[in-house]
Amino acid sequence: MFWADRNVAEIEGTFGDKIRSGGKLIIRDEKTASGRVHVGSMRGVAIHGVVSEILTEKNIKHSFLYEINDMDPMDGLPVYLDQEKFRPHMGKPLCNVPSPDNEAKNFAEYFAREFEQVITEAGYRPEFYRISELYLSGKMDGVIKEALEHAADIRRIYLEVSGSKKAEDWYPLSVICENCGKVGTTKVYAWDGKEVSYRCEKDAVKWAEGCGQEGKVSPFGGKAKLPFKVEWPAKWKVVGVDVEGGGKDHTTKGGTRDVASHIAREVFDIEPPFDMPYEFLLVAGKKMSSSKGAGASAKEISDILPPTIFRLALIGKDIKQQINFDPEGDTVPVLFDTYDKLAEGYFKGVEDDYSRLFSLIHLEGDRKSLKQSFLPRFREIAFLVQMPHINLENEVVKMKGGELTQDDKKELELRVHYAKLWLERYASEEFKYEIQKTLPEVAKNISEEQKKVLRSVLEFIESKNILDGLELHTSLHELRKNSGLEPKDFFGPIYLSILGKDHGPKAGWFLSVLDREFLIKRLKEVSK
Repeated sequence: MFWADRNVAEIEGTFGDKIRSGGKLIIRDEKTASGRVHVGSMRGVAIHGVVSEILTEKNIKHSFLYEINDMDPMDGLPVYLDQEKFRPHMGKPLCNVPSPDNEAKNFAEYFAREFEQVITEAGYRPEFYRISELYLSGKMDGVIKEALEHAADIRRIYLEVSGSKKAEDWYPLSVICENCGKVGTTKVYAWDGKEVSYRCEKDAVKWAEGCGQEGKVSPFGGKAKLPFKVEWPAKWKVVGVDVEGGGKDHTTKGGTRDVASHIAREVFDIEPPFDMPYEFLLVAGKKMSSSKGAGASAKEISDILPPTIFRLALIGKDIKQQINFDPEGDTVPVLFDTYDKLAEGYFKGVEDDYSRLFSLIHLEGDRKSLKQSFLPRFREIAFLVQMPHINLENEVVKMKGGELTQDDKKELELRVHYAKLWLERYASEEFKYEIQKTLPEVAKNISEEQKKVLRSVLEFIESKNILDGLELHTSLHELRKNSGLEPKDFFGPIYLSILGKDHGPKAGWFLSVLDREFLIKRLKEVSK
């Protein structure tokens, strides 16, 4: 069973009574808008999003909510921002920091706007809201009061579950300082049932400096915020969350989810939501940070992939498997190859997890009308777009073995567009090819044995008025076998003489798309 269907089946079992009575399930996910959101955060969006889509298929009432956390303090400055301009705002709630472009409502909105666009263009349709709305509207007041009244219990849970010891005067709340507006530097040390006493400490954290203000203030109506391990279960209660997964960093024993679940049960008197723990999506093997500006952003990656391929990258592996997306490596070509294999099985009528995945990576509105088209291999299109002398459509006609339909042409246009984008922005030199106008110096050092083999290749090509890729492919491999040379020693000189590098596309097809007279002249030159 496909992993998303498996999770939905478990959700149906867990909330059977609620579903049967017509109740609405609440699915929730969130992201702090502290900078350009890295693509890794899209895995959570996709996991919750595809579960929501399957629930819709089953006519199960639900809402998929996505929170933009804009109340967290600014605790890191993205490297691409003016450091002097934003340093004075360190420690303030993100919703109270000015926008980098002076057009968005605030700092958080500036980055949330871009991320929301990526989410919707990928075909996911959550209902977006801001945590500041919950605080300012007073919806968080009740759980703030509960947390303050059970401060001793929360301190005990921190210690018992995670080993974190809090001082006896520590309260699970940070006030927005009445003087400097910072929330990351304040410490609440007393609560009288109506107001909290606090200090804005100068050296409370390394990334911001408090002003020294001391005061007493009501913690309600958006004047304070809960720490994350308390805020998380508080939001489960306020929003009424039934389903919410999280990255594996939150789900370890003694981790954030463990602490939050204990607080949910012991302080807020609720059951934690159904969990869907998932592995990270890494870029080139690295976990990324939005606030530090590290890693590829969701926008950058989504721009170089059509929505179906982007969704495949996000949900193609089981959620317990790590995803490593390397835009400079072969990740993009491999994703297109995977799509092609999935399409082949789907249109043959095979019913398995792969055909289910193929359906789910398409947008909801397209799934009932999917049409089969010819899918030229992405790697070959990426090569052909670098060959200005080639009529690309004619070459694809040869690949197909027949004229292209309108759907074929549409798919070709799509692959040409994204191949060019990938080559321009990310692809390594391994995937970039240029026909050398003169014989490259590196090709002049091949051995006499290799020259002899090239002469046999030349002889075959001269015997043919028209070069057929498949026939040439078969003949080259036969020549290689008879030569006794290893593949790299046989094919390397061919690529060196034409591209100036020891590798390239499939040799038979590659040579067949070259000008025949040019090819004969070059092989004569290198093999003499």
